[in-house]
Amino acid sequence: MNILVLGSGGREYALAWKISQSKLVDKLYIAPGNAGTNSLGENLNINIADFNIVKETVLSRDINMVVVGPEQPLVDGIVDFFKNDEMLKNVNIIGPDKKGAQLEGSKAFAKAFMEKYNIPTASCFTVTSSNLEEGLNYLTTQKSPYVLKADGLAAGKGVLIIDSLEEAQNELKDMLSGKFGSASAKVVIETFLKGIEVSMFVLTDGEHYVVLPEAKDYKRIGDGDTGLNTGGMGAVSPVPFVTPEFVEKVETRIIKPTIQGLKEENIDYKGFIFIGLMNVDGDPYVIEYNVRMGDPETEGVMTRIDSDLLELLDACAKGKLNEVDYQTSKNTSVTVMLVSGGYPEDYKKGMVMTGFEELDADCIIAHAGTKLNDKGEVVTSGGRVIAVTAHGNNIEEARNKAYKNAEKIKFEGVNYRHDIGLDLMKF
Repeated sequence: MNILVLGSGGREYALAWKISQSKLVDKLYIAPGNAGTNSLGENLNINIADFNIVKETVLSRDINMVVVGPEQPLVDGIVDFFKNDEMLKNVNIIGPDKKGAQLEGSKAFAKAFMEKYNIPTASCFTVTSSNLEEGLNYLTTQKSPYVLKADGLAAGKGVLIIDSLEEAQNELKDMLSGKFGSASAKVVIETFLKGIEVSMFVLTDGEHYVVLPEAKDYKRIGDGDTGLNTGGMGAVSPVPFVTPEFVEKVETRIIKPTIQGLKEENIDYKGFIFIGLMNVDGDPYVIEYNVRMGDPETEGVMTRIDSDLLELLDACAKGKLNEVDYQTSKNTSVTVMLVSGGYPEDYKKGMVMTGFEELDADCIIAHAGTKLNDKGEVVTSGGRVIAVTAHGNNIEEARNKAYKNAEKIKFEGVNYRHDIGLDLMKF
């Protein structure tokens, strides 16, 4: 098969890395890709937001399957575009249709879906400029901390957790006034859930599903979960408190009702479901859905899948996930994300990176915000630059390897957290 992976980040690198190992792959393309993905397949410098350009690429390269990495094309309806085009009808595409993508594209849609299908989640109230006063009053009925979520896509930065009522009310006004652009024209106020977060991942063909390795990611920029929120600073998989009993609760209370709900809503869903959970005293509650894999969780999760990923994706596209053998590694993976100095605020680009040749052979790096300059050097091109993943028999062993290798990659302003996985070593 000829495969096209859409996207340019660490998640797409990890997907391409795993797909490139498949016995089923003939030619692998990544669009637009980054400085690392060109070692896995062929980068195609196209605008993936222009679906007609994607179509031309698919037809000219005889692509059999498109794997959509990021959420934006899904929310914009790329799956519907493929399904409705006579020339593309035989091309498989991994991802939900536009309606299904609203699980991530609209927090209000997702909350209404969970309420309708009795999926455990925090209570909430949706605010627009037309009912601002009600929203301000609703905040007074809540206990601190206050959770405000931009309804639309905000690059992982649209969630605010605030201790002060007055500050929460002011932030609500700011969000509705355009703090996150059109994404916060509608804001969901949620009751704060006290617990510990975990990310669960499901691949579904709309009828059957497999539960992929779970992970815990670290959003704040600083050690000890301090500082500003980011797109993710690292991840650990598996997660020690995710016991077979917890997984059973997640499947019974969340995964099965979610897939059943999608069917009842006539949503065409063949792809990944990311379920952000809060473990509240052993019970799972949904914080959010994403309609693609997470980043940086994918960078670790993909290294723990022993099965052929392309075989899984092919079965997913054909509605035959129940017929595929699926195996995962018992090893622990720890992923450390190296970021540009100043991120998640202003940062420089174009910093030359070195040290790749010094990395251990069993260390897996996933390029994210990188590109090649005119001299053929790898340089930084984003805030989150590269993910370093290592395996071990336990968290301590894996994190020691990951940090040992993270230290070898050098570029001006390099920054990373030093405590990834430490909190999980007490379990």
